Amino acid sequence: MLKHSFCAISLLYILSGCGQDNSTHYPEEVHLSNVRQLTNGGDNAEAYWSFGSDALVFQTNRAEWGYACDQICYFPLSDGDMLDKQPQQISTGKGRTTCSYFLPGDTLIIYSSTHLAGEACPPEPERTKDKYVWPVYESFDIFVADLKGNIVQQLTHEPGYDAEPTVSPNGDKIVFTSLRSGDLELYTMNLDGSDVVQVTHDLGYDGGAFFSPDGNKLVFRASRPKTKEEQDKYKALLAQGLVEPSDMEIFVCNVDGSDLRQVTTLGRANWAPFYHPSGKKILFSTNHASLLPWKFNIYMCNEDGSELEQVTFDGTFDAFPMFSPDGKKLVWSSNRNNGDTRNTNLFIADWKD
Repeated sequence: MLKHSFCAISLLYILSGCGQDNSTHYPEEVHLSNVRQLTNGGDNAEAYWSFGSDALVFQTNRAEWGYACDQICYFPLSDGDMLDKQPQQISTGKGRTTCSYFLPGDTLIIYSSTHLAGEACPPEPERTKDKYVWPVYESFDIFVADLKGNIVQQLTHEPGYDAEPTVSPNGDKIVFTSLRSGDLELYTMNLDGSDVVQVTHDLGYDGGAFFSPDGNKLVFRASRPKTKEEQDKYKALLAQGLVEPSDMEIFVCNVDGSDLRQVTTLGRANWAPFYHPSGKKILFSTNHASLLPWKFNIYMCNEDGSELEQVTFDGTFDAFPMFSPDGKKLVWSSNRNNGDTRNTNLFIADWKD
């Protein structure tokens, strides 16, 4: 699994079960055609498209490539697939990284990293069967690197967690999650790190945000502890640098934070949202329909949560959907066809409405 995959949610659930079907495509997946597996081994996720729809940047902890924890890699699709080849490493190889994204022009990439705090992978909290938390590493900051891995700029310098950056299709803004206010809120900034604006203000974790196709809205996942007991628990965990990510819903708002609306009311963990190319629908990953907490599939709904439709049908895990900017293809991560291991791989398909 990709441990503590902050952009969307930690993939603990992948560790809870193995692939149950060695298929790359299921008959029920009517929106997907020409499905192709891009990776084969380790844990690979959060693959995001270049502006030109011809390359991917993603994070992986594949041991065969020498990674002790998540690192960022770049891969032009013209190279075919990554089944038997190691892609270009973008991150430094030090610390833990997450949440990479192309900048306009496709020659620079932003990503989050803890490497300034030390070369080793930061420690992980102890796991138990009845409770799961993941760390909000205060050493995460956001960096810009070229395609050879040279860091050209550090965008955040505030104390505490700064991560989960994604870029507007308009090429003018970055949205990210930060703890600088004392809570995990969404912020926007210019591509050079200037003009930082706080977007969300409600208690709870706001993260994994993406822009709408026109760049005017944000879709993200959020926890909203309501009772005093829930709020006290959230605050106590956050004071320890921890978050419990098992109860989240999908929200949308304007880029400035106005017209904030809750999209889903499904319960359990709803996360990894991404706008459909029309700007009127949203894809996201959820375990709401399963008795198993680690079984996630990708669903689609209207922006108001109506017309909920299941998109993927793997028996264990599908998440991190992202449409190519031209709207023709979908990339996502899945436990399908993993030889009954715990590997999470990248898949790509043509999209059919």
